Amino acid sequence: MIEKLFRLKDRHSSVRTELVAGLTTYLTMAYIIFVNPSILEGAGMPKEALIAVTCLISALSTMLMGLAANVPIALAPGLGMNAFFTYTIVITYGVSWQAALGIVFWAGLTFLLLSLVGAREKIIHAIPRSIISAISVGIGLFLLFIGLQNMGVIVDHPNTLVMLGAFEPPVLIGVGVLFVTILLLIKKVKGAILIGIIFGTLLASAFGMIAAPQGIFTAHINIEPVALKLDIWGALRWNLLGSIFALLYIDMFDTLGTLMACSREAGLIQKDGKIRHISRMLSIDAIATILSSLIGTSPTTAYIESATGIAEGGKTGLTAVVTGLLFLVSLIFIPLISIVPAYATAPALIIVGILMVSQIKEINFEQYEEAIPAIFTIILMPLSFSISTGMACGFLSWGILKMMLLQFHKISLTMYIIMGLSLLSLIL
Repeated sequence: MIEKLFRLKDRHSSVRTELVAGLTTYLTMAYIIFVNPSILEGAGMPKEALIAVTCLISALSTMLMGLAANVPIALAPGLGMNAFFTYTIVITYGVSWQAALGIVFWAGLTFLLLSLVGAREKIIHAIPRSIISAISVGIGLFLLFIGLQNMGVIVDHPNTLVMLGAFEPPVLIGVGVLFVTILLLIKKVKGAILIGIIFGTLLASAFGMIAAPQGIFTAHINIEPVALKLDIWGALRWNLLGSIFALLYIDMFDTLGTLMACSREAGLIQKDGKIRHISRMLSIDAIATILSSLIGTSPTTAYIESATGIAEGGKTGLTAVVTGLLFLVSLIFIPLISIVPAYATAPALIIVGILMVSQIKEINFEQYEEAIPAIFTIILMPLSFSISTGMACGFLSWGILKMMLLQFHKISLTMYIIMGLSLLSLIL
């Protein structure tokens, strides 16, 4: 049955190898169970329901990817997109979290339609490579900034906007967790980020800084406070089109970059250079985003941490199914997970932000007409506290420079449309 479903022999793998690979992937990305609720809680959503939803959507979408596409790729709510959901759409724009879920729905539906009609390739090819890299770097800086804020290292100041915070016990624990996690990453310890979060929570508990959990296990799983609470029609406002557009692009490029990187490692690149089942994988990712909005969380995307399971030999969808089942088992630990403080999860944001910033090496800084729009994209995301603003300014500055240089032939019709939508989003 397993052989027929996943074709293990054809991929030169075994059940044991796939089980180990699935466990490895789970350990390296399980931190999202703690971090996603911590971020979305800032939008006014109930934390316990968010923990359950995070486990549930990660399990369902990852198993769907494994069963429908037979690839060792895991999915979960994306870091960067959850920050955009909370800090840009809800806090900065003043949109209710219900309408924000509606935005997620429309972004996912648009992504799915683009995937089905084959238009996504045109959009992907239209965006300059430098801007694509800059989007990753900018989101990385944004996550770094949010992580430092959640940890208490950076606080607001009426004159200078930000300043160094006082080194009180929560801050000291957060800094300690950060460096322990960095050390574990340097030593290539599997599950380094998850270990860091657990270490920080244990420290906080030892010093009496958090309340003891009501229990360790639970059979009562309630997602009713957030499930099916999306406001689909409330999200269809002119001033929110920019948010739908931005969320669509973040999801699309984040997913594509991850799938390209992991597919190469998993041996899914065909002789013609194309990725096997890429259309199916992108469609599944889009379906997962729609499901996210219905269940009650920010968009779900493919995780680069899948590469750790692939490195352990995972080559089929059985790896993803094992990872998904482990996320499902995590549901019973909600009381334990709910006591994890923000300053224990903040180092995870910082670490992921640092990893994303490493994409800056892909930008050619000797070519000013490419580098300057990339810099605008990067710096305006954290400074405007808005991912979409950084993207819009990057697209527009790139196009303006090309037109000033009379290089109209380098701007595709698709890019003109993107620039027009970017300008519209800034005006609105």
